[in-house]
Amino acid sequence: MATSCSPVRGPIRVDADGRVTVTIDRDDPIFAGHYPGFPIFPGVGLVECVHRGAQASAPAELRLAAIESTRFTGPTFPGDELTVSIAWSEVDGGWRCSAEVACPAAPPPP
Repeated sequence: MATSCSPVRGPIRVDADGRVTVTIDRDDPIFAGHYPGFPIFPGVGLVECVHRGAQASAPAELRLAAIESTRFTGPTFPGDELTVSIAWSEVDGGWRCSAEVACPAAPPPP
């Protein structure tokens, strides 16, 4: 698998069930400008975690073609551990990935 540049420093871990986890590094440079004094992990970082998790759990060598939809329901902070649940399905001769990101330490969305 090809390696790529990423704005997220934390490692992606994939367990035997295909569940992806990533611990948000407290010292990740992505926090430098988002927001000084009250760091929040930016949405682009969450999308990147899903992208890297999808690459690591893909049923074949794939490339990202589109992001159809995103919804952010709460903030992610330095040190949070994220769980990314990924489901793959074959669609029209290709693959579609559906993902949900959860932070067990965060309260559930309203």
